[in-house]
Amino acid sequence: MYSPITEEKVFKDPIHNYIHVQDDVIWRLINTPEFQRLRRIRQLGTSFLTFHGAEHSRFSHSLGVYEITRRIISQFERKGYSDWPAEERQVALCAALLHDLGHGPFSHSIEEAFHMNHEDWTCRILLGDTCVNKVLQELGADFPEKVASVINKTYDKPIVMNLVTSPLDADRMDYLLRDAYYTGVNYGTIDIDRILRMLRPHRDRIVVKESGMHAVEDYLMSRYQMYWQVYFHPVTRSSEIILRQIFRRAKELHDQGYAFQFMVEPISALFANCLSVQQYLRLDEALIQTAFLQWTEEEDKLLSELCGRFMHRRLYKYVEIDNMDLDTIDGIRQTFREAGLHPEYDLEIDFPTDLPYDKVHSDLPLYEQQILLLDRHDNLREISEVSEIVRSISGIHKGRYHLYYPEEKITPVLGVMPKKIASLFSQHD
Repeated sequence: MYSPITEEKVFKDPIHNYIHVQDDVIWRLINTPEFQRLRRIRQLGTSFLTFHGAEHSRFSHSLGVYEITRRIISQFERKGYSDWPAEERQVALCAALLHDLGHGPFSHSIEEAFHMNHEDWTCRILLGDTCVNKVLQELGADFPEKVASVINKTYDKPIVMNLVTSPLDADRMDYLLRDAYYTGVNYGTIDIDRILRMLRPHRDRIVVKESGMHAVEDYLMSRYQMYWQVYFHPVTRSSEIILRQIFRRAKELHDQGYAFQFMVEPISALFANCLSVQQYLRLDEALIQTAFLQWTEEEDKLLSELCGRFMHRRLYKYVEIDNMDLDTIDGIRQTFREAGLHPEYDLEIDFPTDLPYDKVHSDLPLYEQQILLLDRHDNLREISEVSEIVRSISGIHKGRYHLYYPEEKITPVLGVMPKKIASLFSQHD
């Protein structure tokens, strides 16, 4: 049920100018401890070590996704589109606002290290004994489950999920604009106003009016460029590698019964894979970085070294390699071992891939499968059938191999390595 607040609340925002909060439930959700925690989770993980301006938070991004969703729904309501189910307004707005609620410190890096999924944690927070759950319950006993089902893509109204999770959704539009702004690059500067004007509810999904195709092309190209120039930046990948190595080494020590000089309950529970919702909510980047700073003085030299590298930005160097095979990789690791190095910690091989746009993926439901264009005769066509630009970037795109290593350890032993392998590390990035 729609419940307006007495006076509209407004957030000043560098991306959307203003973010308008007109519903009492949205205002109260924003002020829950669970949502406020997102102020302490950076949107771009370790990218601040590459782009010094990238200090923005999941909090500001979540507000931005909410605002884009609010604008889209308001446009649908103003124009009286019969295909938009007005009763779903609150579900869509709450899902947009809360879609990243379960992100942990350093987001995707901690997920990879501990095989977690932030969407699973989002749903656990929505459905658990939390302030967010209590606010949602006021809209109905089943309302938290409705919002959670949008997040895990099982909601029975695909058009609502289409707003929050699709190839052209409010989440992607905000993070492209916001990440480009804070990293200082131009790749993500899409014409969001035109895209939003061209969106239409149609047959239980969101489609794009055909005259808006060029704005969507620009959006997809921006996404492509942002991944290769920002999200896959090799320096950022280096910091992510060290971060994952810290988690790996600390967990190894924890499992061995090592007596840490500094340890707190949520981190110990993380290592033991028995985190409760309340423990998870206490994990933020301030706590993790405090632990890292303390661990620079641990007796375990490997953990101490890795934490010092991360905290003081002494990152691994890297070289680019065009082609690698398993025999070469095994040979490098064996050479490292023979040289007294640690092949699991002194070497990382990275091969980034991206799927800018997937024009054929029959396993996905229609609402999240493709971007569809609506012509003047109400016919739908998938955008890559019309756009040569989109067709050219469809499918998996692969980067070059990157070898990451601690330069000060590798340089002294290059002379004892086989020339073929030593030559790989003699390149300059």
